[in-house]
Amino acid sequence: MNTQTGIFVSDPARRPRQFGRIFAPNREWLGRQPVEAILDPGIAIVDAHHHVWDFPGNRYLIDELAADLQSGHNVVATVFVECEAMYRQDGPVAMRPVGETEFAAGVAAMSDSGHYGPARVASGIVGFADLALGDAVQPVLEAHVAAGGGRFRGVRYAAGWDASDVIGNSHGVAGPQLLRHPGVRAGFARVAALGLSFDAWAFHTQLADVIDVARAFPALNIIMGHAGGPLGYGPYEGRRDEVFAVWKAAMTELAQHPNVTVKLGGMLMRLAAFDYLALEAPPSSAELAAWWRPWMETCIELFGADRCMFESNFPVEKMGTGYAVLWNAFKTIAQGASPGERQSLFNGTARRVYRLD
Repeated sequence: MNTQTGIFVSDPARRPRQFGRIFAPNREWLGRQPVEAILDPGIAIVDAHHHVWDFPGNRYLIDELAADLQSGHNVVATVFVECEAMYRQDGPVAMRPVGETEFAAGVAAMSDSGHYGPARVASGIVGFADLALGDAVQPVLEAHVAAGGGRFRGVRYAAGWDASDVIGNSHGVAGPQLLRHPGVRAGFARVAALGLSFDAWAFHTQLADVIDVARAFPALNIIMGHAGGPLGYGPYEGRRDEVFAVWKAAMTELAQHPNVTVKLGGMLMRLAAFDYLALEAPPSSAELAAWWRPWMETCIELFGADRCMFESNFPVEKMGTGYAVLWNAFKTIAQGASPGERQSLFNGTARRVYRLD
């Protein structure tokens, strides 16, 4: 990942800026997390959002992913999401991200061999293309589709930006309202015309921009990442109720657009509900569920289970919890849902939205 953005750090003890930054998990600390019995082990899970990468000091390739996927839950398929991994070293700059799709397709082919467990890893692939290219992004998107071997599903165009330098903005984002840029809007038209999806990532303060995209492109399949990006650190620390009110109002409006679904997860380092560098051991699934439930239950109430899907966001969330406990937390949050709703939350929505069947 682009180290100039400040998103990756080699020294996680740089506080209070640990939130919004990615570093290699502390395996010794993770090993202190108590082992939990797997809740509802039979329900099929499509992990709707994870990464695979090999950055200096932070390796998470198919071996590491497979070990997590086989930690007890019934994970049957996954969706790989862009993370600046394995870009092409040379060639036109706009085409270099296609290397990541080639990489993900290779991981998927390895998984299909069955040597890494039963889950179909990277059954869907979400890559990156610079939508600011406008109409000129067309050949880039077509190259992704060709490289994906039938698995390429869409583009994540991260737009997370905040004026505070504590937050840690999305890679390549230099200012606010990126999604309103005329060139980006032309790029969205190309994405929609090819029947590809748009994975949105923005902070809760920017949800009006996502709403505007949903309104302008009603045929565009939009997947809102990480429960709408509520922030809980930096200038937002100690303002939970205020943040929740602003976030809920925006998510209520976003839910009015039927072309939008939402991923439930990816809140560990942005919501900052707990300080994973200060605890003696990782929290239990019950503790995680208590912190995240108000946000995730609200999403389910607003969008409905058939427009929500759980995501691990591994290995990012691995900075604060193990895979088995994470999915136990999600299952705890979904305890009150009907069998049909649980099926949607854990696999059905992801299968439909990412066209995995």
